[in-house]
Formats: sequence, structure tokens, C-alpha cells
Amino acid sequence: MRVISIAAQNPEPASCNEESGVVRKVNLPLARREFLKGSGLLFGSLVTGTLLASLAPSNAWALELKKLSTAQGQTLMAMGRVLYPHQKLPDAVYALLAKDLDAKAASDASVATLLDQGIALLNKSAGGDFVKASTAKKEEIVRGMEGSAFFGAVRGQCVTSIYDNDMAYAVFGYPGSSWEKGGYITRGFQDLKWLPAPSKEASPAPYMG
Repeated sequence: MRVISIAAQNPEPASCNEESGVVRKVNLPLARREFLKGSGLLFGSLVTGTLLASLAPSNAWALELKKLSTAQGQTLMAMGRVLYPHQKLPDAVYALLAKDLDAKAASDASVATLLDQGIALLNKSAGGDFVKASTAKKEEIVRGMEGSAFFGAVRGQCVTSIYDNDMAYAVFGYPGSSWEKGGYITRGFQDLKWLPAPSKEASPAPYMG
């Protein structure tokens, strides 16, 4: 099987050409395996014609889970999309949320119990399968769990797992931390080409009174 092993991914941070604002190709590693070990397996493919599909060596991706089952991982991915919905982010990015929570569950029995119970409640509230529920129903269920320990654990992990990775950087056009590239002295100050230009109303003329 030829897959992008996002479970072991640790490529160089994405960088940006300061003149054109173009994000360089991400060096996603390629894994060749005859079988994948673990409690669960998340897998899928990148949509042909998208940015990540053009950067990756293969459209297929796979991720191993040590503690959680495949169904549990898929449920956490679906919850992540409810909490932080981004249509242009592929499932491979949300799978990182499941991977990181799975790693915590594998090393901490209390986290494993918390996730087991939270996922079970999601499915029960959805009438059996949270993943297959409608978008409106998923949002209703997740809102109903706001304030719970499970909700807080998943939402807190989302911030790092979904946004602090090179796949998200490439999709959003973020060039990476200036600190990792020698700071603004060598990189330059005008490096916001990855964000749209602000409106004139957002940058009024300085007060000269």
C-alpha cells in the first residue's frame, strides 16, 4: 500500500517566497507498508486538483491509532469539523486531531475513559452514529456538550492539531514562523502576502493633531 504516513509526518516548516507570496512545496514523506498495526486505522484520499494533492507524493493517506478504534477516530474527526469547520481543509488534517487525542489516551487511562464516554454520548445523542448525522444535528449535539470535560479536551486539542501543521499552512498560505527563519531582520517585515490586504477603513490616516 502506498500512502502518506501523516502519523509520522515531521517535514520542514512551510516557507514563502517573499516577493511572490507563493508557499513552497511541502515535503510530505512517503511510506510503503504491507500492513498497518494498531487498534484503528484512519485513511482516505486527497481530492485531485487541490493544493495538497499537488504537493503530496500520493493522493492516499493513512494514520494508525494505538488506543482508539477506527470508528472512534472518525467520530472525533467529525466533531472537530463541527468545532472548527473549514471546507477547504481535507480530512487528513482533521485526522491529526484524532491522532493526538489517541496518543494521549494511550498514555493516560483517565483520558482514554473520558474519550470513550464522550464518543459514546455523541453516538447515543445522534441515535447511533454521530458521523452519519446531519450537519444541523451534529452542531446541536456538540453545543449541548459545551462546558463538559470531554468538550473542553477535544476543543483544546483542535487548536494545535488542526492549525499547527504544514498541511494547514499550505492550504491557508501561511509561510511559517519568522522566528524559525532568523527573525524579521533577515526575512523582512512585509511578509503578510498570505493574508488579504486590509480595507482603507481598517487603516485610517494617522492623526496629525
